Amino acid sequence: MKKIILLIVVLLALSFFWLAAAEATKPAPAKGQAAGIMPALLVIDVQNAFLPRMDEKDRNLGLEMINYYIELFRANGFPVIRVYHSSPKMGPKPDSEEFQFPKTVAVKDDDPMIVKNYGSAFKKTELDGMLKQRGCNALFLCGLSAVGCVLATYHGAMDLDYDVFMLKDALISHDAALTRAVQEICKTIDYYALRLVLAGPSR
Repeated sequence: MKKIILLIVVLLALSFFWLAAAEATKPAPAKGQAAGIMPALLVIDVQNAFLPRMDEKDRNLGLEMINYYIELFRANGFPVIRVYHSSPKMGPKPDSEEFQFPKTVAVKDDDPMIVKNYGSAFKKTELDGMLKQRGCNALFLCGLSAVGCVLATYHGAMDLDYDVFMLKDALISHDAALTRAVQEICKTIDYYALRLVLAGPSR
């Protein structure tokens, strides 16, 4: 009887050891995952063809803040997704300089890329599948135009049951007053609040 009890104790000890070892080899989750979210940043239509048409106040602040948000997502290990617009009739053509983001925007060539032909980045693109493949359930939008493609993408994300937020001071449109109105009527988060969200609970 004592031998059986001893054997059970040894087996239990080995089981606990194996479980602990398995937990130790699991990759650490990205910080925000501990808070139950898997975020992605969408940088929308910040292209050379469209920037000159935007309000100068929006453009100057927006481009600066977009880079801050990009670096914040990178620092926390979350995806930065580039979204480009190209109309079959109006352009800009994908192989043109007008199609590209300015070199001052901190996107990288290996950041995932979507090319859209409609206002919403979800309409007839692979964006939804790309996000689901990465497990992303919370989207944060920046770029232009605040009253056009960014707003259309915001509503497109809501229709697909994503949690979606505009990023304060990182939206650009042809009229700064309209940009502010979009920030007021949509769910909007600022840089400092987002930094806390992405970092997750303290350990």
